[in-house]
Amino acid sequence: MSAADELTLLVRLREATRLFERLHEARQSGASELAIQEQLRRDYPAALVRAAVALEELRRRGEAKFSQAGRMWFDAVGLEQATSEAVARHKARRFTGRAWDLCCGIGGDALALAGRGGIVAVDVDPAACLRAQWNVEAYGHGNEFAAVCADVESLDLPGELVHIDPDRRPGGRPRSRRIEQLAPPMEFLGRLMTSARGGAIKLSPAANFGGKFREAEIELVSLAGECKEATVWFGELRGREPWRATVLPAGETIEGHPLESFADVAPLGRYLFDPDPAVVRAGLVDVAAERLALARLDDAEEYLTGDAIPASSFVRPFEVLAELPNNRRDIRRYFRTAGFGDVEIKCRHVPVDAEAMRRKLPLAGEGRATLFVCRLAGRTRAVVGRRV
Repeated sequence: MSAADELTLLVRLREATRLFERLHEARQSGASELAIQEQLRRDYPAALVRAAVALEELRRRGEAKFSQAGRMWFDAVGLEQATSEAVARHKARRFTGRAWDLCCGIGGDALALAGRGGIVAVDVDPAACLRAQWNVEAYGHGNEFAAVCADVESLDLPGELVHIDPDRRPGGRPRSRRIEQLAPPMEFLGRLMTSARGGAIKLSPAANFGGKFREAEIELVSLAGECKEATVWFGELRGREPWRATVLPAGETIEGHPLESFADVAPLGRYLFDPDPAVVRAGLVDVAAERLALARLDDAEEYLTGDAIPASSFVRPFEVLAELPNNRRDIRRYFRTAGFGDVEIKCRHVPVDAEAMRRKLPLAGEGRATLFVCRLAGRTRAVVGRRV
């Protein structure tokens, strides 16, 4: 479909409010999807019906990211790549006044930035610009939004605040985690960091960003226990320390330098603590351990231990029930009488086929346990815990 045809279809779809009403009514009647589409095609073009059905499915999926998903405009790639509302609002707090959102996509970041003083959203795709405009309007900030359909590399933004989400799969290629394969490329990002007053670069948390951005702060952000984004802050928006980890929705944040803190190594205590993935990816396990008065189980192991549970979202506590040899026979013997019906298996640096191990465990009870296969003072052990 050409860009002009896609825009025409989007506008017609937005005007077809009765089509969406009839789609909802038909689904409530219990009719099959095939029957629903056949019925709607008697009164509407097939392309319009297909687009409405696809959008409704994307809106349903979008509820995991956006509070106003039922009123938003998505395409499949745009929804997948869009920043979750909670993460976007967290980032937007650093911005004050007008900002430029480059490679805006469907506007996941623009809708949060618009409320901080206005936003100019830029994307080379006209349909993306239109979706972003409508999505910002859905959040009540339409008067604070302007769109520019252009190649961001053609822009010169000296003295501006910017946010940019480089394309991780330019040209339709498989998604890449390598900074060197982003579009726009590193050369442009470097110039942007020099000319703009300040801003943020959105990256995958799995990207190879280490050592790539000098004079910047890299923040790892997790949401509901999953590391969602690495944000490179530069210029006047960067923090004091080179690394930061933020845990959402709690909003707890920690900053520091991975090489300036060294947590003690101690024997397994009453509790084992699993650090949040943002803390781990930011290299701030030792910083968090010192702040929370916890110890490592091993120099090369991120799991922590202690006898009291700190009031922090940086770690997830597990009450230790047993410490076992890393021996399948001893582990099976324990679970044969422990009364558990399910087990979650966790490991970081010890290679384990978790599914194969789980299938061989005798789980005849009702409770749920967590089995950690990890290093304790240089030895691989199995630790059974219960989530607190």
